[in-house]
Amino acid sequence: MNFSERFAPKKIGIDLGTANSLVYVPGRGIVLNEPSVVAVSVHDNAILAIGNEAREMIGRTPDSIVAHRPLKDGVIADYRVTEAMIRGFVDRVSGNLRLRKPEVMVSVPAGITSTERRAVIQATMKAGAKAAFVVKEPVLAAIGAGVPINSPAGNMIVDIGGGTTEVAIISLGGIVASESARMGGDKIDAAIIAHIKNEHNTAIGERTAEDIKIAIGSALPQQHEEMYEVRGRDLATGLPKTIQVHTNEITEAITGQLKEIVQTVKSVLRETPPELAADVMDRGMILSGGGAQLRHLDQLLSEATGVPAYVADEPMLCVVKGTGVALENLEIYKRSIMSKH
Repeated sequence: MNFSERFAPKKIGIDLGTANSLVYVPGRGIVLNEPSVVAVSVHDNAILAIGNEAREMIGRTPDSIVAHRPLKDGVIADYRVTEAMIRGFVDRVSGNLRLRKPEVMVSVPAGITSTERRAVIQATMKAGAKAAFVVKEPVLAAIGAGVPINSPAGNMIVDIGGGTTEVAIISLGGIVASESARMGGDKIDAAIIAHIKNEHNTAIGERTAEDIKIAIGSALPQQHEEMYEVRGRDLATGLPKTIQVHTNEITEAITGQLKEIVQTVKSVLRETPPELAADVMDRGMILSGGGAQLRHLDQLLSEATGVPAYVADEPMLCVVKGTGVALENLEIYKRSIMSKH
């Protein structure tokens, strides 16, 4: 493999997430995993930084720089910034030598509208792709989790991302029943921020809320609680303040958000044809996405629905691994799972 070939991949898979974006190159694996954040200059609207570098600026930028998250609830909220982000990711994995344009596969929420789908394809093509394929997230998550999606049996996947929760029953390579809720890790973080504000009279940012969720968050109350020290700003005095929060108060703070995820799962189970429902009872549901890492979420879903729930290996990587498998077997998957531009 010569130098230019190594740096100019023919195919690239992008898991374009509300919170994080991951990039897969066949033969090289996952080459990039960074926050979906773009820093923009207010004065001239120029793109200053993308990914990790831009995330570091959130909540710390002077007025002249705004850190944007171009995707909201899994779909493009800011077209120009999304295009710049995709271009940045493609450039980064292609190196400086772009002798050929790559074929790019992008994941999209199952509930996406045709207008939103076109926006993703257009942004990808403008970012320098030779061809753009869009595939629904639950299908890619199932492929990445090792689910045999082309078998005639019913498989259930619950993909919980930053902006959306995608629930789908997949059989013979297609989605039989699905629902997309605009509920995910971001809204869970927002509930933690609101709780700390109301109960402790302290302001914290998005990053701190996420740290709390990762450190002590649980979907079910625990007998042995963990404690976490939080630094924020006292709303009465405006001065820095340190407080302690416990597992069960965080569980209580996020109950409403978790109920919405449970309702979405139940709603899809109600739509499932009886034969496939029997398969789902036998096989259980697979949980993927960053949100699947919340402690005891599998247990909560099992108790609420009566269907066994299992967290996939490396749940955050399922969708991007799915793009890798689909790209490596493009001819097989081209017909069944994707629309191409």
